[in-house]
Amino acid sequence: MLTKSSGEKQVKQQKRKELKKMRNRKQEEKRKKRVRSSIKRVGKRRRLTVFRSNTHIYAQIIDDNKGITIISFNDVGMKLGTKDKSLTGVQMAEKVGEEIGKRALKKGIAQVVFDRGEYKYHGRVRSLADGARKGGLKF
Repeated sequence: MLTKSSGEKQVKQQKRKELKKMRNRKQEEKRKKRVRSSIKRVGKRRRLTVFRSNTHIYAQIIDDNKGITIISFNDVGMKLGTKDKSLTGVQMAEKVGEEIGKRALKKGIAQVVFDRGEYKYHGRVRSLADGARKGGLKF
């Protein structure tokens, strides 16, 4: 019987990981393209865009007609200013959503289109959207 050496097994495992990463990236690109194409159909409404890193979440409202960012907010400053350090990422995302909703209402923005980008509507992205609704924005 012939057996494969451990080096060959490691190479195969590495190739599988690389293929999985490429497949996930393709799915993300498809999702992003699909979401953005549906946003273009809506037209003149402003966009609430989400960026999610491993540790933080960022949200901004963009006017695509003028090509400017109107409002932006993230949880980086909030974590430094809060006394309660036990907030989870989902709870922080909801607070970011509430704050961006309040700031948008102050600027006279009531309706936006939610641009989740390549992220699934789940977890921190979903709680940010719910927080923005609590803050007064309508999608």
